[in-house]
Amino acid sequence: MKRPLQVTLLVLSGLGLLHASLFTDLSLRFVKEGMRPMLVASGVLLLVLGVAEAWSSQKPVSGDADGHGHGHDQDDGHGHDHSTVPRIAWLLFLPALSLLFYAPPALGAYTAAREAPKAVAEQRYFDPLPATSPIPLTLTQFTSRVQQDHKRDIGGRSVRMTGFVTPDKGADGWYLTRIIFTCCAADAQSVKVRIHGAAALPANTWVTVTGTWHPGGTLGTSSAPAALDARTVKKVAKPVNAYTDALPLF
Repeated sequence: MKRPLQVTLLVLSGLGLLHASLFTDLSLRFVKEGMRPMLVASGVLLLVLGVAEAWSSQKPVSGDADGHGHGHDQDDGHGHDHSTVPRIAWLLFLPALSLLFYAPPALGAYTAAREAPKAVAEQRYFDPLPATSPIPLTLTQFTSRVQQDHKRDIGGRSVRMTGFVTPDKGADGWYLTRIIFTCCAADAQSVKVRIHGAAALPANTWVTVTGTWHPGGTLGTSSAPAALDARTVKKVAKPVNAYTDALPLF
């Protein structure tokens, strides 16, 4: 890979990072919102390095007074050219171009259907539920209430949650799902609530579901399923930052 192509790779990589993190929301498919500034800084740095490399390549080669230059970085005297890098470096163009023209799809139902739900953190104390109905909850909050609140305040209360559809073929119901990033897509985990009493929409459709806890096991213990008897299911727009377990969209 000659120097002009090395410069091109640096510039393309910088532009790809800026396209994904500064000019679009593509970076949120792969990392948390808080990492966006670092991606922007990395993109700017790659562009600066590319420009600096291009500028340095235009500088004249040093030489003697008779005009004969010394190309020390081209040959070591044994016929070996050290100005190139291994051919495998051409593969670096693939991620750079993909960020600009074809970003990998976001994680969704395919991923969630193939992994166990994320275990919710142990919680001993729960604030009283508000008098409003339905109660807006995250999927994690609902699961914690169902399986850990010994006061069983969630029983019979109407709740509202937002997530995307994950089908469950061959079983009763489907899953309302959220995928959560701790840092990036590599550590993604899903939290799921089984929905009963409503037909499943296509996979990855974002919906807000209103309903009541679906009885099973003993409420307030780990035997209670994180499940909901749906009263209404409404399609909603996918949130910009989809990889958090946020409150309902409306």
